[in-house]
Amino acid sequence: QVQLVESGGGLVQPGGSLRLSCAASKSIYTFNVMGWYRQAPGKQRELVAYVTNIDYTNYADSVKGRFTISRDNAKNTVYLQMNSLKPEDTAVYYCKAYDGLGDYWGQGTQVTVSS
Repeated sequence: QVQLVESGGGLVQPGGSLRLSCAASKSIYTFNVMGWYRQAPGKQRELVAYVTNIDYTNYADSVKGRFTISRDNAKNTVYLQMNSLKPEDTAVYYCKAYDGLGDYWGQGTQVTVSS
């Protein structure tokens, strides 16, 4: 069973930065796509960013220019660097991966942006 484990969430002030990590239990070369989603209270889960196995990236309009997704194949880890954080970025952030056989989700990590 594939496992994805997120880390790096926490409480940060507006304008601050956080880096989320998603560690996979198998080589991330086997994933066609890996991405980050988020879900704020009372809202639907939404796509934040994704990266493909050929390093194509895409971002939600709300985070373009502030967030960066990247892969470290040697560490089987995907990162989400979040800069210039805003209160509206507050949510549980989830890692998702797709390997052609199915979707896999992490357990989520809480990000709270507040002064």
